[in-house]
Amino acid sequence: MNKDQVKGRVEETKGKVKEATGVVLDDKGMEIEGNVQKNVGKVQKGLGDLKEDIKDSI
Repeated sequence: MNKDQVKGRVEETKGKVKEATGVVLDDKGMEIEGNVQKNVGKVQKGLGDLKEDIKDSI
């Protein structure tokens, strides 16, 4: 597991929490911010997964 995978998972989790908090508090701004953060984390995690796949195939 590389740094991108770990950081991506952390960002994705923080985004999910922020998004859920925004829903509970009826704060659309926080909800959208959490959704964006969650998706950025998914992308970063995917990049880390890709790096691992490339490393494993070499």
